[in-house]
Amino acid sequence: MREQVIPQKVGNRSGMTAKRRAGGAAQRPQRRDRDGSGQSLGQRMRGILGYVPLLLKVTLAIGIGGLIFAGYRAASAASFFQIRKVEIQGDSRASAADIRTLVTRDVAKTGVWRADLEEMSSRLGRLPWIRVAVVSRVLPDGIRVRIEERQPRAVVRTGAGRFVWVDDDAVLLGEMLPTDQMPAFFLRGWDEDPGETSRKENMDRVSKFLEMQREWSAAGLSERVSEVNVVDIRDVRAQLAGDDSQIEVRLGSQDFGQRLKDALGVLDEHRQTPRGQFISYLDVTQGRRAIVGFMSGARATSDSPDLASNGERGAVDTPASSERNNQRAAADAARQNNAEKKRDAKPSRDETNGGERPRRARPTQ
Repeated sequence: MREQVIPQKVGNRSGMTAKRRAGGAAQRPQRRDRDGSGQSLGQRMRGILGYVPLLLKVTLAIGIGGLIFAGYRAASAASFFQIRKVEIQGDSRASAADIRTLVTRDVAKTGVWRADLEEMSSRLGRLPWIRVAVVSRVLPDGIRVRIEERQPRAVVRTGAGRFVWVDDDAVLLGEMLPTDQMPAFFLRGWDEDPGETSRKENMDRVSKFLEMQREWSAAGLSERVSEVNVVDIRDVRAQLAGDDSQIEVRLGSQDFGQRLKDALGVLDEHRQTPRGQFISYLDVTQGRRAIVGFMSGARATSDSPDLASNGERGAVDTPASSERNNQRAAADAARQNNAEKKRDAKPSRDETNGGERPRRARPTQ
């Protein structure tokens, strides 16, 4: 008989399953290339290396920026950008030498590349005659300055007797030169204090002056005035020119053209009278009245002819009536002179009584 051998089964899965159920699942050993989070070392390295391009870019940008800044500092300080020429445009009265000196001094410290153009423009604007200065670079070694000059509008006679041009902003520009065109008349009464209040008051004075200049030029009266006093703009006074240079016309604060015309009309008529040479002022501040003032040596101190609203003289106290008053005064003086002569010719009572003064009889009780 043949003996039958039954082979033993190894690794029965059902047996293994039973064992796991009985004794717990067997744990596999962890792989050495993994951490506690389950990521492999290769995955970690790849994650870290993923940030390397960004860091490299930032580092590279910082390095390039530093090189550019260092190059800028070196280039701006190099002699290649040192100031060598200053180009000036639009200068007529402004001093080109002063402009060139200021620009050269400022740019010499920094070079053309690093020059502070805005600050330089502000400093140039404080020079006489310069209203606006536009400054630009002309690389590598030049500066261009374009000038807008201030416009002279009036000539001021200062307290020291100097004649100085001013503009609409009441800025003193410079002394009047012999080659300048002579203005029709000057402005007097300028406040020479440097404060802001004085500057605003001087702007009002310039405004009044220009108003008078327009009105008198239109009426053809400018040549008869030598200067105007605007110490008080509410009491403007004009000093006449030529043969009338000793006469002052008080105009007030408005209607300068009409008031000066009226005053000159009264003056021309009074000039035909014996007292015409003694006139010292005319006051037309009231508009309707022209007060004529005389020097202290004249017999009368003033006449007051009325002026109608249309500029014509009224029926009362007109220059014609003033002439009649002059004639009456002359007649009175002649009569007084005759009376004095008669008294001189008539013997006194002392002489008729043998040189003895007659005694006055006492009144009876």
